[in-house]
Amino acid sequence: MTDTRHQPTTSETPVVLITGAAHRLGARTAVHLHDRGWRVIVHYRHRAGQANDLVASLNQRRPDSAHALAADLQAAEAPADLAGRAIALWGRLDGLINNASAFYPTPTAEISVADWDNLINTNLRAPFLLGQACLPALRASQGCIINLIDIYAERPLADHPIYCASKAGLAMLTRSWARDLGPEVRVNGVSPGAILWPEGEDAVNTDYQAAILARTPLQRTGNPDDIAGAIAYLLCDAPFVSGQILAVDGGRSLNI
Repeated sequence: MTDTRHQPTTSETPVVLITGAAHRLGARTAVHLHDRGWRVIVHYRHRAGQANDLVASLNQRRPDSAHALAADLQAAEAPADLAGRAIALWGRLDGLINNASAFYPTPTAEISVADWDNLINTNLRAPFLLGQACLPALRASQGCIINLIDIYAERPLADHPIYCASKAGLAMLTRSWARDLGPEVRVNGVSPGAILWPEGEDAVNTDYQAAILARTPLQRTGNPDDIAGAIAYLLCDAPFVSGQILAVDGGRSLNI
């Protein structure tokens, strides 16, 4: 993979596609990698305004360095279409970060087929199909795939059986791909702890937040830059690391 610490020419500037990158951890990761010299493709589903604002700010810093692409990754044909459009932008792809995710409770007695399809398709099928479609370009660039996992891939969260299963599947996909796609492509995962709490209808109350932090050895939430930095390490600075899932959780996975 291209070493971004020197000053690359336009033709050798590495390109990364980040799903769900219009806000929160995805957006921070886009800024962080852009600061490292990467060209950034910001995927979004509904957040066109946020995605375009982010891309405009990045292009203001460095012209022709960022682009936004919309796709509904729930649709079976969307990942291949997104991959094709992403690769066509600059004729290469060096990194794929599967960050887009769906999260909400699904008590077993109340689960619908729609719930199953939404969580499994977003959290597991879409990363697989997108990685599959990006594979030729990633092989050509000796690139890297990074999947955003969760500590609940290993230890279940009450009333979230589909979400936990989807992330457990993504964790195993990460390890399987690392074995199958080497030596051309490295594959790793990042497993965030308490960084940004869920928003909107899925927001958790302050008592629950306090209970989580009480079981976290560092006794605090992390910062989005902690995740962005871990992703940048695996993408840019760890050429001999593959098949690993890095927990960035303040030690919470020790005491969950």
